[in-house]
Amino acid sequence: MTYNPFFKSATIVVTLTLAACGSSEPGIDQTGQTPDLPDQRQTLVPPMKIASPAPWNGEKPVAPRGYVVTAFATDLKVPRQALVLPNGDVLVAEGSGGSDAPKMRPKDVIAGYIKSWGKTPEKGGNRITLLRDRDGDGKAELRTTFIAGLNAPYGLAYVDGSLYVANQDALLRFSYSDGATRITSPGAVLTTLPSRINHHWTKSLTASADGTKLYVGIGSNSNVGERGMAVEEDRAVIWEIDRMTGAHRQFASGIRNPTALAIQPQTKALWAVVNERDELGPQLVPDYMTSVRGGAFYGWPYSYWGKNVDPRVSPQNPSQVAKAIRPDFALGSHVAALGLSFVSGDGLGGAFREGAFVGEHGSWNRQDLSGYKVVWVAFSRGRPVGKPVDFLTGFLQDGHARGRPVGVTYDPVGSALLVADDLSNTLWRVAPAPESRP
Repeated sequence: MTYNPFFKSATIVVTLTLAACGSSEPGIDQTGQTPDLPDQRQTLVPPMKIASPAPWNGEKPVAPRGYVVTAFATDLKVPRQALVLPNGDVLVAEGSGGSDAPKMRPKDVIAGYIKSWGKTPEKGGNRITLLRDRDGDGKAELRTTFIAGLNAPYGLAYVDGSLYVANQDALLRFSYSDGATRITSPGAVLTTLPSRINHHWTKSLTASADGTKLYVGIGSNSNVGERGMAVEEDRAVIWEIDRMTGAHRQFASGIRNPTALAIQPQTKALWAVVNERDELGPQLVPDYMTSVRGGAFYGWPYSYWGKNVDPRVSPQNPSQVAKAIRPDFALGSHVAALGLSFVSGDGLGGAFREGAFVGEHGSWNRQDLSGYKVVWVAFSRGRPVGKPVDFLTGFLQDGHARGRPVGVTYDPVGSALLVADDLSNTLWRVAPAPESRP
């Protein structure tokens, strides 16, 4: 790496900042329905630490006793989200989006540089890969490029013979025939998606329970509106899109970065996991999962976790703060939740029969690392209960990251959980051991 005195001095500043305010306070619980919210701790340079990559060296993530972990597919090109088709084939969106956002502040440059330490050197594939496990051993024997030439694909959905792909700039529709291993015809643009600046480029996607609507999550163009609110038009929102016509409306707003969407099986309600704002300290603001109410405003950028005002936003907007909805369930500050999937039927059996899995990509804005794992959130009567439970761990080892979970996908055909790992470029599969199957 070329020596750069700017980054050396920046690292010194960051180190001093970490020593002063980068550690979390003991005894604070930031998960569940009523998370602790400590005082805001703003600094000139935010505390930053990211786990640098390390190889698996033949090891695997760790699941609870009675579950088997296999590498369903390796050597992917930045896998983000997966989708299980009705016949059991698995599609994986591989891509890495770009932002043309100017680095407005020196700390943005520093943060971008430090975040890059925790990324794979692999370039995104800009494709959908199809994987098929022909013999049921938990590994894909057939692998094809299903759709090529995409633009940072992320969200995936399938409804009634049509496959939907959310590129960073458009929602595409492809005709699909059962058992097909490749689609070569160009997709039809159902609707374009906001892609100016693209501070948050990922476009999450799911279909409504009846299949008539598609929901797309569109992240903000800044941390807390520091670029001005003009560039935040149609950002930090979830769109509801008519599946047949492409007509769309704003379904919910003030939801900073809705990185994954899913339908809760019992209530048929839309849920999201959301990455909240940074630079208020190691324990602000908790990322969360929530049911998404039509017409609701979730606070960004003016407030967080309901009506807690963010003093950095100017001008402030008391009337919007008064409308802000508190989310349903906190996951912890800076865990970077990027995956959400509900189970159906008997789920994975045992304690994992009713609820949701959440993929936590891992923190950068705190000294003590958080996230870097998959957690389980139990539900009862369509609502989350208790606290998140670690389900898939082992991604961190001695302060290094061997993997970073992104999308999580429950496979009802194979009674398994698929976990996209965009650092080791692996799709992991977790299933009950044969003697433990529900």
